[in-house]
Amino acid sequence: MSTSSRARKYQPRAVPATQQATSAMIASLEAEGYGTVSAPFGHALVRMAGSDRRIVGLSADLSKYTDLHVFARAHPDRFYQMGMAEQVLMAASAGLAHEGFIPFATTYAVFASRRACDFVSQTIAEENLPVKICCALPGLTSGYGPSHQATEDIAIFRGIPGLTIIDPCDATDVAQMVPAMAAHEGPVYARLLRGQVADVLTRHKPDYRFEIGRAQMIRDGRDVLVVSSGIMTMRALDAATDLAADGIDVAVLHCPTIKPLDTATILAQAGHGRLLVVAENHTRIGGLGEAVAAALLTAGVTPVFRQIGLPDEFLEAGALPTLHDMYGISRRAVADQIRGWL
Repeated sequence: MSTSSRARKYQPRAVPATQQATSAMIASLEAEGYGTVSAPFGHALVRMAGSDRRIVGLSADLSKYTDLHVFARAHPDRFYQMGMAEQVLMAASAGLAHEGFIPFATTYAVFASRRACDFVSQTIAEENLPVKICCALPGLTSGYGPSHQATEDIAIFRGIPGLTIIDPCDATDVAQMVPAMAAHEGPVYARLLRGQVADVLTRHKPDYRFEIGRAQMIRDGRDVLVVSSGIMTMRALDAATDLAADGIDVAVLHCPTIKPLDTATILAQAGHGRLLVVAENHTRIGGLGEAVAAALLTAGVTPVFRQIGLPDEFLEAGALPTLHDMYGISRRAVADQIRGWL
């Protein structure tokens, strides 16, 4: 935590009445105007398991909070509760994979990345096992402070050889990534949106289909290109609507796969003379922004480049709308930053 944020922590702060009764942990993300889908991950996994006996689900005492409880009710004989032991969760998943199963291991993103990284690397990735690690509360999607805010999970996992990384935007991405992950031969880490998940992408692009390793243009525009992943694609699309009222035309390129990155599509879209902004729900260090910047420089493509992401500090606790405004990833904050760069 920085000196300035530490000072803010102890200042009295007025809380709007609409937020006073809302738990910081379970508060849903602001998704004005979008419909929602309940537990898309859990229901997609149940559908997959109905036709594939190799699918098993494991949880580190968090099945209710990763939507794996939906799978546990449907297939109790294929559900394993590992308790609060993420290293054991990963090692057991590796063992099941060695026996021919396709394990979906769920916990919070902070616990998989910080506590169990060595087990993911040595027992899963080094063996190229088909373990699918699906983790809730990615980035700043919890108000419980640094212990639960996985702001650096992508940076931690990007360095592990052979590990595919997915950052879905909405319910469509989540539902469609499950069969894609199951079909993928190697290990996968996916950031997981749980509970009532907004349905965003097909509203803007009705024919959208998730594919591992593919970025897709959701909205085109002449002035700005936003390259985004996860919930920041929703924020970018909403900000683009607001900016259109000011005559600013914003394109949004959604990159649900962080690794392998769809470098070819990014390079093709970056060469049109537009301001290029990378937006991610992750620290600016080691995530999508740095991956895109490296791809551009390696190819000799040099647009004006800016980043929207979380700062290099431990974040504060509080209500999510307040935190998203504070750290620059709300709809309004995204629009304001883009205006300021033009």
